Amino acid sequence: MLTINLAVNGQPVSGEVEARTLLVDFLREQLRLTGTHVGCDTSQCGACVVMIDGKSVKACTMLAAMADGAEVTTIEGLANGAELHPMQQAFMDHHGLQCGFCTPGMVMSGLDMVNRHGNDLDDATVRRELNGNICRCTGYQNIVKAIRTGAKAMEE
Repeated sequence: MLTINLAVNGQPVSGEVEARTLLVDFLREQLRLTGTHVGCDTSQCGACVVMIDGKSVKACTMLAAMADGAEVTTIEGLANGAELHPMQQAFMDHHGLQCGFCTPGMVMSGLDMVNRHGNDLDDATVRRELNGNICRCTGYQNIVKAIRTGAKAMEE
C-alpha cells in the first residue's frame, strides 16, 4: 500500500492506495466523490474528467499515486455553496444535459477549453474539443451552447 497526499477541491486529503488504484476509484470509493463517473474504463467517454493542477485529465487513465502532491478539482469542487459555477449554471440554463451521466465530464472539459482557448469559443472549437467526450442522449447542440455561454459568463 502507498500513502498519497493531495488536495481535492481545495482540501488536503491523505489516503492509502494499492499501486494499481485508479484515480477515479480513489475519488469515488475512498473519498465518496461520486460526481466523477465511470463510463467506459477505456478513456473513450470522458465521464471521468477532472482537473489536475488546472489541466483536464481522464481519471480512469491515471493512477491515484500519480496524483500525489497534486491539486485535484472534481465537479463537486466547482460550486460555491448553493451558487453554481458559471459553467454549471450554463448547462442548467441551456439544458446541456439529459440523463446527466456525461455532464460532469462535459462541464470539466468545458472549463479546460476556457483555460486553454479563452472565453470566446466558437462552435467548431467546442465540437472539436469535445471529441473525447461521449453523450448518448443529445445531439450536442445544447452542450455546445452551454459551454460557449459558460465561457462567456466566466469572463465577467
